[in-house]
Amino acid sequence: MKELVVISGKGGTGKTSLAASLVALDHKAVVVDCDVDAPDLHLVLQPVIMQKELFIGGQTARINAPECTACEQCLEVCRFEAIRCNGPVEGVNRPVCSVDPLACEGCAVCAAICPAQAIEMVAAVNGEWFISHTRFGLMVHARLGIAEDNSGKLVSLLRKRARELAEQGGHELIICDGPPGIGCPVIASLTGASLVLIVTEPTVSALHDFERVVELARHFNLPAVACINKFDLNQTMAERVASRAGQSGVEVLGRIPYDKAVTEAQMQSVSVVEYDRGPASAAIIAVWEQVRDRLESVAPARAAGSPA
Repeated sequence: MKELVVISGKGGTGKTSLAASLVALDHKAVVVDCDVDAPDLHLVLQPVIMQKELFIGGQTARINAPECTACEQCLEVCRFEAIRCNGPVEGVNRPVCSVDPLACEGCAVCAAICPAQAIEMVAAVNGEWFISHTRFGLMVHARLGIAEDNSGKLVSLLRKRARELAEQGGHELIICDGPPGIGCPVIASLTGASLVLIVTEPTVSALHDFERVVELARHFNLPAVACINKFDLNQTMAERVASRAGQSGVEVLGRIPYDKAVTEAQMQSVSVVEYDRGPASAAIIAVWEQVRDRLESVAPARAAGSPA
């Protein structure tokens, strides 16, 4: 089983549009939307949810008001300012402490220090994750709650479930639409992948972020290739990006021109390769053919945390 992860150093490069097209061209891959903080692959693939599960990624402090003595030791040690000691609450006619669940980071220091043992740590529901069916097959995706974290842990969960589904169904490829940047959810998307496809664009900021994500892939000893999207908007800058990629040992598999058909396809909730066979589609098909060749020569995916 091989796992292709499509990433970008910054948002807005066209990563998800390209990933959706690759899914359409393969037809058989299990798809994972790893951008759990701001998922949008579902807008193109239109998944029908078959299974929905709660994501419990951490814990939150909860104060039992009748047992609280309002000593305020918890307030003093909470570095996140998540605890307040206010007036009486319902059923308790004296000042007690309470926890703001949106500010609590679940470190459990307050529970450890409370002399009255009035604080307990309870499981925090951070969001939901789904197994869905699309016109191209199975898709695993998720939605974090407002102001929730643990996106890296959720990404790892999604990839693990996708591997299980691929093994059960005999699928040879998993395609992951990764999040932008180089943070925790990106790392969780990359580790153990067979091949990394970096999508960039011809701008100074994109070049800077491209260099950072190349370093990240190199850190994990992952084979990486690249493509330059909307290259014709600034061909001088596109040449600079290609040159820097070559210096970094990353092959540029293709250059995708700016094409209004991409936006028109999105408005129809389809990928551009389904919408027409214009210049962007032709370039994406050429990129896919080279990606497929690279996948045949790389090692199978391994579970995150597995030894190299």
